[in-house]
Amino acid sequence: MKKIAVFASGNGSNFQVIAEQFSVEFVFSDHRDAYVLKRAETLGVAAHTFELKEFDNKAAYEEAIVALLDKHEIDLVVLAGYMKIVANTLLSAYEGRIINIHPAYLPEFPGAHGIEDAWRAGVPESGVTVHWVDSGIDTGQIIKQVRVPRLPDDTLESFEARIHEAEYALYPEVLESLGVVKRD
Repeated sequence: MKKIAVFASGNGSNFQVIAEQFSVEFVFSDHRDAYVLKRAETLGVAAHTFELKEFDNKAAYEEAIVALLDKHEIDLVVLAGYMKIVANTLLSAYEGRIINIHPAYLPEFPGAHGIEDAWRAGVPESGVTVHWVDSGIDTGQIIKQVRVPRLPDDTLESFEARIHEAEYALYPEVLESLGVVKRD
């Protein structure tokens, strides 16, 4: 059985969808006050948190993450709203074992504001992408994508809600395809 760790920086809604369907070894957050930690507690999932500012540099921060992953023998790192760029220390230790979900149809609208960028561009559709993490920003090999149309009566909020609904369907589908075992 593949052991997964989910990384999230904020609300953790994708984490919750994943943890309700799959066995998650732990959630990691880079913010001690992130709501995802409360979700983890409610779901009975172990949680770990520390912040970059607690370390001398990003390499030391990522070394601590790698040690945590190694200690738990994690097979796959699942980024779900983790808002830090994965740097070389973590990437080289877990190359080919880190996936990310992005709220746009890559390569369109990479970066931290995919939904808002698509909205402002006025595109007729955007989407959701799950991809392998590489050294670029949202440039890794695409695993699976789904399109989400922009409806005539959409507001930014309704468009964003439909993008998130697509995420909640796509991520579990991808995890299952990668051999992550569903919960009993």
